[in-house]
Amino acid sequence: MQRPLKIAAVQACPVYMDRDATVAKACDLIAQVGAAGGALAVFPEAFIPGYPIWSWFIPAGQTHPLRAMYAELVANAVTVPSAATDRLCQAAKKAGVTVAIGINELNAEASGTTVYNTLLFVGADGAILGEHRKLIPTGGERLVWAWGDGSDLAVYPTPVGRVSGLICWENYMPLARYALSAWGAEILAAPTWDRGEPWLSTMRHSAKETRCYVVGCCSAMRKDDVPDRFAFKKDFMAGVDGWINPGDSVIVNPDGKVIAGPAREQETILYADVDPAMISGPRGQLDVAGHYARPDVFELIVHRRPRPLLTIVTDAQESDSDNVL
Repeated sequence: MQRPLKIAAVQACPVYMDRDATVAKACDLIAQVGAAGGALAVFPEAFIPGYPIWSWFIPAGQTHPLRAMYAELVANAVTVPSAATDRLCQAAKKAGVTVAIGINELNAEASGTTVYNTLLFVGADGAILGEHRKLIPTGGERLVWAWGDGSDLAVYPTPVGRVSGLICWENYMPLARYALSAWGAEILAAPTWDRGEPWLSTMRHSAKETRCYVVGCCSAMRKDDVPDRFAFKKDFMAGVDGWINPGDSVIVNPDGKVIAGPAREQETILYADVDPAMISGPRGQLDVAGHYARPDVFELIVHRRPRPLLTIVTDAQESDSDNVL
């Protein structure tokens, strides 16, 4: 990155529990970012096909309502790669925009019916850069999402800088933040369902600590955005009016100063310029993965070995192992 480039927080509402319609909306929004001169678009947590808000309203013991919504989620979740990700890749390439977007991802490598909260990274050339599965779902989310194994933590070189990200309350995990800093992150995507304080203060602290640009992005969603066909809306959300989530998306610079937003109670796109000097300059005072690291005192070990749910050993491999003395 040799010159200032524009980054965006796309505060939008999904077409709730409709994968194809939400992908189409995301593609239109990517095009808007590209037309505005944006080089990076960050979307909210679990944007496709939407955040499982029912996990905070349906009590854990209500098995049948929970099963009904989980079946809806599985039917509309995203496989990587698939036709849905192909459409996102084509939109990113056409717009020339790097994309970080939250998806509900099926575990296509095994049963195909477990769902992960995943942050998908797509390059401006239309290629999938990688994906990150949320390490720890929070509270009621644990009734919906499986745990990621950490093997996909990574930083990606892009035209706008070295991009990485953590999902929602993963941003409260100091060791995860440090690992990304040590791998050279310059821009951190922070898709979330959280809003208000202390979340906004967390975004400022994360930017100040890592000396990165931080893009906190949340869905702005009203009760009316949940289709009436979902029984949990009537049965468990009777006391909710108006906004379920006002959004509060924000972009923060490496000095911890808010440079765009927070945007509240609206669907909108926030923009801000990334200046390379604003990353390197402040690190002269504080570089947590450099001169402030003190590896003689502290040591961090990150396990990035994939832990597959299924390992197949062929007859030939078993025969070979039997012959080893």
